[in-house]
Amino acid sequence: MRSASLGNFGAAIAVVLGLNLTNLAGAADLKVGDPAPAFSMMGSDGKTHSLADYKGKQAVVIAWYPKAFTGGCTAECKSFREKSAEMKKLHVAYFTASVDTAAENKKFAESLDLDYPILSDPDKSVAKAFGVINETRGMANRWTFYIDKDGVIKEIDKKVNTKQAAPDVATMVEKLGLAGK
Repeated sequence: MRSASLGNFGAAIAVVLGLNLTNLAGAADLKVGDPAPAFSMMGSDGKTHSLADYKGKQAVVIAWYPKAFTGGCTAECKSFREKSAEMKKLHVAYFTASVDTAAENKKFAESLDLDYPILSDPDKSVAKAFGVINETRGMANRWTFYIDKDGVIKEIDKKVNTKQAAPDVATMVEKLGLAGK
């Protein structure tokens, strides 16, 4: 009787591990050439931003970051603010995004005097769809996605330099031919 219980326990553990491995594998599968996951997130500007809003019109850049009001995330967002004129010349929709609440990101954006919206995904559904959620930390990884106007992922940067974020994004947008007119 005892061995049967241990067998059931072992099977239960395998099922749980199998589900977790499946979830991790599914998230890790997103790659260049794939359609970007559809999203609709509240921005720090009070508007809802959806990938569908830009389809056929302009490329989209989403720079995911872990947590508002932290050093690296502050540096990254400041980089976009400081290079605002250069970013706007590219005619791409660009956002930073996190799993923080809309209220928290609004305060963060205001504290930095940002002129672009930070997107909020507090239920982590979009972050999971993009494969950026770090389950151990419960936050997004610092990854930037470049999406063309047809909704196709053209590049995924997983080695973001926070202080050079905007210049690096501008360079990549040009390299990929995503700049609009």
